[in-house]
This record gives sequence, C-alpha cells and structure tokens, in this order.
Amino acid sequence: MTGMALQVVRTDGILALYNGLSASLCRQMTYSLTRFAIYETMRDYMTKDSQGPLPFYNKVLLGGISGLTGGFVGTPADLVNVRMQNDMKLPLNQRRNYSHALDGLYRVAREEGLRKLFSGATMASSRGALVTVGQLSCYDQAKQLVLSTGYLCDNIFTHFVSSFIAGVFHCAMETAKLGPQAFYKGLFPAGIRLIPHTVLTFMFLEQLRKHFGIKVPT
Repeated sequence: MTGMALQVVRTDGILALYNGLSASLCRQMTYSLTRFAIYETMRDYMTKDSQGPLPFYNKVLLGGISGLTGGFVGTPADLVNVRMQNDMKLPLNQRRNYSHALDGLYRVAREEGLRKLFSGATMASSRGALVTVGQLSCYDQAKQLVLSTGYLCDNIFTHFVSSFIAGVFHCAMETAKLGPQAFYKGLFPAGIRLIPHTVLTFMFLEQLRKHFGIKVPT
C-alpha cells in the first residue's frame, strides 16, 4: 500500500492521490444519502408506537432494503468514480480526462447512452445491501448494547465506540465479498479506509441529530 502511494506521488504528484474526489463525493451524496434516508425514515416509522428499539433482524432487513436502493441510485456516480481513479493507470491517449463528476456523468450519457450509467447496477445494489447491514444495522445494534451496559450515556464517546465496532464489521463484510482468501490480503488498507470513514460518519450524524433535536429510540 505504501509503495503504491509513493509511486503515485512520484509519477503524478501528491494531488493524484485525490483523483476522483468530486466523483467520490457525488457517490456519497447519492448512494449514502439514499440509504441513510430510507433506513432512518423506515426505522423511525416502525418504532413510532413501540416502547423500545427494533429487534436486530428488523435492522438487518431495513439495512438490506435501504442499501439495495442506495446502491442502484449511486451506480452512475460509482461508475464515474472508478473511471476517474483508474485514469492515471492508462496511457495518456486512452485517458478520459473527466473534469469533474458532473462532466463525467454528462459525457457517459452523451457518448455511451443513459443505460451505460447503470452498468453494474446489480452488483452495486448487492454490495450496497451488504455494506449497509454491516454499517448502519451494526451501528444501531452496537449503540444499543453499549448503552444497555449502564456504564455509558448517549454522548460522543459512546458514538465513537459504537461506530468503531460498526467500522470493524463494515470492513469485514467489504473484505468478505472477495471470498475467504481476501482476509489474507488487503485487510489492513481496507481497515485504514473504512474504519475512520464509518467512525466520522456516525459521529457527525449523531452531532447533527443532537443539534437538530432528533431523538432516536435506544
């Protein structure tokens, strides 16, 4: 991982490490926004008249449905994201050189047709379902278990602990998609990317809930 990063910096400069950043952000604004919105809305609706949190199997079901939908919605941005990050590996005459994510989406639709934007949607939806179960469902369950011990209250430290647990599950499920042997390669880089991502996502989410007065049953 370190050798590859150094090679990228030497050949294309340090900014090359952020190739596809706009597409990555666009993907999060479509894929993650959709799955979070569906999961949170459906969970709140289902717990509206109940006295406590949902059973874990219901959280898994919600995670699967919301991830499946989010994966489909995020497929166009995911396509552009992969292409922009892969551009640096191609010879200069084969690079697509999208200026940014919206330029990439427009050019794919114009040059290859609208259907191309959803190429790989089946796999993206399946992946989204697994990732969301490993992230959102596991975070909710981890937070519930941490609070049930009585040692911690609903504060930022609890959010950190819960999201760290969810990040480990998220990392494991991402790696498991590649088969059992995948756990023996790439687990460390996957953890470096996924655990901080999950931790920061839920810590920011909880702070937004707190400051906007949204209470979640725990």
